[in-house]
Parts: sequence; structure tokens; C-alpha cells
Amino acid sequence: MDMLRYEKEAWQSGLFFITGVDEAGRGPLAGPVVAAAVAFDREPLENGGAEAFSGLTDSKVLSARRREFFYEQLRNCGFVCIGCAVIGTDIIDEINILQATWKAMAEAVAQISPKPDLALVDGNPVRGLPCKSRSIVKGDAQSLSIAAASIIAKVTRDRLMVELDAQFPQYGFAQHKGYGTAAHIEAIRRHGPASCHRKTFRPVSEYKQSNFCF
Repeated sequence: MDMLRYEKEAWQSGLFFITGVDEAGRGPLAGPVVAAAVAFDREPLENGGAEAFSGLTDSKVLSARRREFFYEQLRNCGFVCIGCAVIGTDIIDEINILQATWKAMAEAVAQISPKPDLALVDGNPVRGLPCKSRSIVKGDAQSLSIAAASIIAKVTRDRLMVELDAQFPQYGFAQHKGYGTAAHIEAIRRHGPASCHRKTFRPVSEYKQSNFCF
């Protein structure tokens, strides 16, 4: 598969600076939602630069070790611009997870300079982005830019969840990253929700706030 297919289509239509956009953490019961935007400089990408990212695809199908490898590669690449935004549980509970995800995506894209001509977004259409956008279902497996954004978002969020695990070890965040596993739900039942839990999400909303809310 040509992972630059959508980028090439945009270039051919006269759009030069393209960013990929993806998120991590819409579904978990705890922790933030994280969005990332990744824009490659066109010239080096077309002149052999893409080879450095051979094998980069949807972060969900890569091992944690491979995700970390590509994360460091992207962060240290001279022809990559990265934006990343973290939206916490208080805002998620206030405006709902969809709006929080859109907010994170908009903030991530706003960090890209110069302003992108087009954002390639994984999944469904997104409102409120600061540039023109095109949504691509399963785009993280079809666009290098989106796949790169998925890596940045996923690794960033996983690292944040490991930090939360150190603060709230009774919930096991380092293992399940806040998703609703049986062990996680049982921990919520036993200890009650912590401050990093999404209080508007079920079954979190069914339990009384714990003492671990600092």
C-alpha cells in the first residue's frame, strides 16, 4: 500500500503543506484524551525521506516497542513538525468526549507552523479545525501523516497513564491504560473513582468518589 496516496492527491490538487491528525483515548474510563498532528516537509519526504518510516502504520497494530521506536524517530526527524494536545478529565466531563476530542485535535493542528493547507483526519469528520480537512476512515493505516500522528498521540497518552499509575497504583493504569477491563472496573468498585476517572462515563458514574482524589 502506498502510505503517501492521500498526501500525493493533496499535492496534485495544489495543496502543499499537509498534516495528519489522530487521537488516542476516546474510549477509556480514566485519563485524558490526546490528539496529535504531524506534518512532513514535502521535498525530503518525496526524495527518500519516507524510507526512514517504512513499516509505520496504525499504532494499534504495532508493538509497544515499535511505537516507541517510531515515536523517537519522529521526534528527532529534521523534516517533521509535531503538534500535540492533552485534554483532561475535567474538560471531558464538562463538554463530553466528542467535543473534547475535537478540541484536542484543533489545538494540535494549531501548533503546526506554517498553517497547514490540509489536515488528513483519521475517522469521521471533525469540526473546528483551523484549516481545511479531509476525513479518512481507517486513515491511520492508509496515510503516513495520520499514522505518524497516531504514534505521537498513543505513546504520549500511554506515558501519561504510567505516570497516573504511580499516583494511583490501586487501579492498574500502567497495564490497561484506563480502558474498561474487568480488573479496572473491579478496582473502581472496590476503591471508588479517583480524580482522573471520567465521572460522566458508565460505570464510573455509578460509584461514589473515592478518597484517592488528590
